[in-house]
Amino acid sequence: MNRAMVLLWRLGLGRWAQVWPAVGGRILVIEHRGRKSGNRYRTPLNFTPDGRNRYCLAGFGKRSDWYRNALAAQRIIVWLPDGVWTAHAVDATDDEGARKWFRAVLIDSGFAARAVGLSPKVMTDDEVDTATATYRLVRLELIDRCARTPADLWWVWLWVGAGAVAALGLRARRHRS
Repeated sequence: MNRAMVLLWRLGLGRWAQVWPAVGGRILVIEHRGRKSGNRYRTPLNFTPDGRNRYCLAGFGKRSDWYRNALAAQRIIVWLPDGVWTAHAVDATDDEGARKWFRAVLIDSGFAARAVGLSPKVMTDDEVDTATATYRLVRLELIDRCARTPADLWWVWLWVGAGAVAALGLRARRHRS
């Protein structure tokens, strides 16, 4: 599922992947480098916006590689529906008001929360706390907008369009014969 989501963004469809956030969720992609390997990774995450901050959850807690990589980096790249940004990742799990952001991200995850058996809109605060006890809350502090786009595979649509035109031409030719 993660690879498919990254592919949608690379094809230029990231904005369209979240046209119905209540169902599909709000989704961003972070680009980060491995702390040890230096390899580049792209990880789609559900998020909640708050001004120039975006809140995400590390569902596997401190052992999530993206979480450890993002916190270790000075800057990461964030693909958002409104563009690409550099950002700084901060663990906000113990911040005052964190409970509010845990619930907000779960709600903004659309079907993802329900897929793991959570109903954040009707759960009590204690139930949310229990369900997310091992999760980590990450605040992505947006720094600067980047000039680049994540849609590095946009050119695929040229081939799709050319193929569609060719197929329609062949079909029209067959109907005339």
